[in-house]
Amino acid sequence: MKKVKKLIGGRRLNRSYGGDAFIISLLTIFGVFFAFPLVFNINHAFKPLNEIFLFPPNIFVRRPTMNNFQDLFILMSRSWVTFSRYIFNTLFITVAGTAGLIIVAAMGAFVVSKYKFPGSKIFFSGVIITLMFSGYVTAIPNYLVMAQLGWVDTYLSIIVPAFAMPMGFFLLKQFIDTIPDTLLEAAKVDGAKEFGIFAIIVLPIIKPAWLTVMIFSVQALWNARASNFIYSEELKTLPYALSQIITTGVARAGVGAAVALFVMIVPLLCFIFAQSNVLQTMASSGIKE
Repeated sequence: MKKVKKLIGGRRLNRSYGGDAFIISLLTIFGVFFAFPLVFNINHAFKPLNEIFLFPPNIFVRRPTMNNFQDLFILMSRSWVTFSRYIFNTLFITVAGTAGLIIVAAMGAFVVSKYKFPGSKIFFSGVIITLMFSGYVTAIPNYLVMAQLGWVDTYLSIIVPAFAMPMGFFLLKQFIDTIPDTLLEAAKVDGAKEFGIFAIIVLPIIKPAWLTVMIFSVQALWNARASNFIYSEELKTLPYALSQIITTGVARAGVGAAVALFVMIVPLLCFIFAQSNVLQTMASSGIKE
């Protein structure tokens, strides 16, 4: 097929109309495939019980109802710990853990990337090795460390380990490697201090990296039950409290659907608000010598 040239957004593309149609069709199929669980869960939360147990199940709700959410709040109101307390615990852990991760990982990645100190390569190799280990492998050592520090049954047992996310450090370090040394040297000549260079120059350039790290951290911390470290009911997280509600069986299947939607809504909103910025900065940022 004869190639045609098109000018789209200032870029020339050498691709046939058939190629465009194939790529659009393929992306549409994958888009529908990945959006199906989200659409199903949203509709499932608004289904009455007779539709929830219908087989084969309906994708879209026929008679939407808010009874599932009403039953959820009634059950939570009967708890001797208020529902707002669980929300506060989860929000505090998520915000503090995510902010600490971005600050610690970005500062550490900046030092390892731009300051060649003895053992820097060995240190970075150690970070790469930790990517191979699952959280289940490090659970017992992590608990022993928290116990020795006296942080068990406190917020710190969840927040502080979140600072050491290897993927966040690795991703930020790779982005900082793309920043030319001449740019940082020019800032030093102009009188900028080390922290000023990091805060004013480095952080804006690696914005796509720390936004991506933020999405991963929010998803992990918001869904953390923390039942292995926190035992006081006043400190327990929202996912743990919600999971206890739906353990009675099929009688609370509707409440379980509402819980699933309630738990996933915050990470979903975080991704929706951040993903456009991530894609835009990934496409437009990056300075090369």
